[in-house]
Amino acid sequence: MIRFLFAGVLLLVSSFVCAQERFSLFVGSAQENVDRMVKLAELRDNDVVIDLGSGDGRIVLTAVRSHPKVRGWGVDIDDYLVQKSNEEAKRLGLANRVQFFQRDVFDTDLKEATVIAMWMWPEMQRMLRTKIFREARPGTRVITNMWGMGDAWPADKSDKFGHASVHLWVVPARVDGFWTWELDYAGEKRKYDAVIEQNFQKAEGVVRNANRRGVLEKMTLDGENINFSLAMTLRGAGLTTHTFSGKAVSDNEIVGTVRLQRTVKDETTTQELPWRARRATTSSYFAPTGEVPDAPAPFTIKP
Repeated sequence: MIRFLFAGVLLLVSSFVCAQERFSLFVGSAQENVDRMVKLAELRDNDVVIDLGSGDGRIVLTAVRSHPKVRGWGVDIDDYLVQKSNEEAKRLGLANRVQFFQRDVFDTDLKEATVIAMWMWPEMQRMLRTKIFREARPGTRVITNMWGMGDAWPADKSDKFGHASVHLWVVPARVDGFWTWELDYAGEKRKYDAVIEQNFQKAEGVVRNANRRGVLEKMTLDGENINFSLAMTLRGAGLTTHTFSGKAVSDNEIVGTVRLQRTVKDETTTQELPWRARRATTSSYFAPTGEVPDAPAPFTIKP
């Protein structure tokens, strides 16, 4: 009997290997953990919950049953599980808000999702991490049971109970790259050229204004929201503290405000200005600063 069972598993594995190297067998999440996942997601009106590898549909069905203004759908490669999930949705009177489809998770359009649920092998979740970060809208919440999405993207929140853990991530805006903006401040229009490096919800940046360069400090990403500060000496204005707060309205534009503060002759002045940053294809951050007058000749070592 064991030999026949093992042979059946091998046959099942071989059918999936043709499509991709790794897959996840269906094992239903414990209902207690599903309830904790849904609670961690903090569902809101008009949320759309998508379950990647929906199995028997219990995660989406639990989410929709818990909130009257939530709808959702799930995808699974197993047609039998998809059929049974749709039957259960109909039995519960939820077919108008829930539907399940036979589909490869990697072929699923994530743009509609506000909540993405998963419970698959860690390797599968790691591979889906790249797709989620690239395709899901900033602010989308991701909930998983037991396993995470690799060391590079730690969970924003976790609910641990004994050996069982559920996790939540908030998809951050994609802000890595070159950015430029202008501020009309202290009688002069000033151009800023920034370079931001990002690793999921963590980001750092540097910026250039005229021939001065500085570090973008305390940068935080929370969904589509970005905040950071900058202390820089501006020509004709002196040392000025900038506090930026904005929202990524697209992959190529951030809109918000900046509060500028400086002290002149023991008098501190504060001004708030609109801030609009645009993504650029090149950056003058790397351009030469200019020759230093009367600079000594470069020192060379003779052979």
